[in-house]
Amino acid sequence: MRIRASAAVVTGVLALSALAVPAAQADGGFGDVKITKVVVDGDNKVAISTSGLKTIKVSVTATDNSGIKRADSFTLQGPGFGFATSSKPTCTVVNATTSTCTGSVKVDPKVDYLSNKNAGRWYVDAWIDANDGDYIWKEKAGSFLFQRAAKLTVDAAPEPVKKGKTITVTGALTRANWETLKYGGYASQPVKLQFRKKGSSTYKTLKSVKTDSKGRLKTTTKATADGYFRYSFAGNSATSAVDAKADFVDVK
Repeated sequence: MRIRASAAVVTGVLALSALAVPAAQADGGFGDVKITKVVVDGDNKVAISTSGLKTIKVSVTATDNSGIKRADSFTLQGPGFGFATSSKPTCTVVNATTSTCTGSVKVDPKVDYLSNKNAGRWYVDAWIDANDGDYIWKEKAGSFLFQRAAKLTVDAAPEPVKKGKTITVTGALTRANWETLKYGGYASQPVKLQFRKKGSSTYKTLKSVKTDSKGRLKTTTKATADGYFRYSFAGNSATSAVDAKADFVDVK
């Protein structure tokens, strides 16, 4: 399957993937079929990097008093004219009235003409048929975040350090640019500096730091005990959350 990324490249994408935009339809149906749950990739968040094939799993759970017969391929639509169609869903019976139908979409940033404008909230349109002839067609049956993957680094220095002395913590926040197929600095973003004491499993937030115009981070803190420093970015609708790999500091 292919994602049509933007109007600027629609002709080329149509030639490669043979996809077309479906005609606009209103929600509709017949009988008592209901869609009860839509889950995309497990947590309704999909982070796409600059390379590598990503398979997105789309599951729609529906119920009818006669049971569920089948589902048509799901349509995924998002900002920047983003559009994709799933594989033919396979329906798995949950009980006599309920089934979960699952399809997938394959995304490769190197061939799918992704635009950065495609990042954000996407919606799943679904058509479900019941065993007794009832059916439901629902636009925006569920939603998920289609995000630019992020990377985060951290370096705490000096190490080792004497207790009470100042530690300088640097790092950088970058995110995937689908148009250049490279990672670039993410400017003016709030990032948490966190510390986990040696022997503990819990991180404590020390302060919030903003990235500069090139996505770089720099702040200072006092050395109190042996432990691990990391930066943590909460993410947003267009960019995935990420934690830096922690840097251990030995305090003398």
